[in-house]
Amino acid sequence: MSPDGALGEITLPFADPTGQVAALLETALASSTYPTEVEKLLRQHLLTDPDYLPAYFAMYKLLFRQSRLAEAEEIARTALASGARLGGFPPNWQHLAPGTADWSVIHSPAHFYLFTLKGLSFILLRRKQLDECREVLEKIGELDPHDLVGASVIRAYADGLTAH
Repeated sequence: MSPDGALGEITLPFADPTGQVAALLETALASSTYPTEVEKLLRQHLLTDPDYLPAYFAMYKLLFRQSRLAEAEEIARTALASGARLGGFPPNWQHLAPGTADWSVIHSPAHFYLFTLKGLSFILLRRKQLDECREVLEKIGELDPHDLVGASVIRAYADGLTAH
């Protein structure tokens, strides 16, 4: 958000070649009028192109913002499977290691996977599934020791919640 409270232009932390998904998400988050229409467009997009990773991001973010956490988690887990398939590595995050993929290449399925894993950790945190959230955050720390996807923010939030 900008200082005046308006949403700024959304930039995705992975490839969105057409910018279409970022624009849809920006519209949905800026207005309470369009989320249903945007959700329909995103679902249609995923049906016609299930390999278009930015559509998954927009979908789980939109659902998260609507507090539809179970649905957001389901989409995030589907996104992880798609990212892993496109990246050529195992879909189960528990079986991944630093050498499984080049996690630092920003516009890659591996980076998308890490970013979505971070999203999943936040969804799990909000769903009060703290043990799995911590396990996910630990794995992200192992795969992304330089914190390129910013999981330290979620980790700090989780630490703050469990300290009380």
